Amino acid sequence: MNRSSLTQKSIVTLVLVAFLGFYSCKQNPKKESAEETTTEAVEVETKPDIKLSLAQWSIHKMIFEEGEDPYTFAQKASEWGFEGLEYVSALYYKELQAANFSKEAMNSWVEKSKAESEKYGMTNLLIMVDGQGDIAVPDDAKRKEAVENHYKWVDAAAALGCHSIRVNLNGSMDPEVWMPSSVDGLKQLATYAKDKNVNIIVENHGGPSSNGEMLAEVMEKVGMDNCGTLPDFGNFCIKREAGDYYSSKCLEEYDRYKGVEELMPYAKGVSAKSYSFDEEGNETRVDYPRIMDIVLDSGYEGFVGVEYEGSELSEEEGILATKELLERILE
Repeated sequence: MNRSSLTQKSIVTLVLVAFLGFYSCKQNPKKESAEETTTEAVEVETKPDIKLSLAQWSIHKMIFEEGEDPYTFAQKASEWGFEGLEYVSALYYKELQAANFSKEAMNSWVEKSKAESEKYGMTNLLIMVDGQGDIAVPDDAKRKEAVENHYKWVDAAAALGCHSIRVNLNGSMDPEVWMPSSVDGLKQLATYAKDKNVNIIVENHGGPSSNGEMLAEVMEKVGMDNCGTLPDFGNFCIKREAGDYYSSKCLEEYDRYKGVEELMPYAKGVSAKSYSFDEEGNETRVDYPRIMDIVLDSGYEGFVGVEYEGSELSEEEGILATKELLERILE
């Protein structure tokens, strides 16, 4: 073969290689971009699904001190940009106690609350129940009576479309007495609520319940799918000056970050308690980025409820400051 033939053949080979390379690029355009898109899609899919709800206790001063109608709850929450509602039973006791918590009065409360929530497109999540008896009281008969007093609120939650009622584990300050009483009371109530698809959830809310390790042990001993916790970023006082649950000066606090971490495996809701804020919008008593990392690292997805309990800002200002802080962290 002469040199001319070799040259011609080389030229043909080069053209063929170039063509194949061009064709290959046409068949696999932006391969790296496709990989990047896939990675981005995975990142979006694994982002925790967190929505914000409003705990009605955040407006208790408006209701008790300023005469605000508690049935405006859904409207206010909607106007402030929330998606879910967490009711507080005590804010309606004036009318319900006057009717001795009759079936008619309870049904009326459900119908009015449901109508308001539907009007403003809100999701009903839970009812925080107080003042209906001590579920952890040592006396068997009194404990049974307290449990049965909560039945009407389980029924109301089911009719309203809530997934849970929040209860307190008051009754004894002695852990050795409190533990078995709590387990028995919760089992009784959760058994009643099970067929109604309602959860019984416990907040760290004074006394032994504010000890995260002990409350987690209660959950283990109850061992029912519809019994869980409502970890609160505050309420970790385990010893008060007068030996009470809520009022007197706190002498000893349980580590809030340890407590939330211990309660998150059983959480069916989260209560973002807040008190005060600095000039940059950070909560001054709770390290929100740190505590929200604990919540998210647990794999929790669902609603986080804003519960402002401070006095430096108005209730509306405090609610919005807490909401903005959570949104900043979640972004």
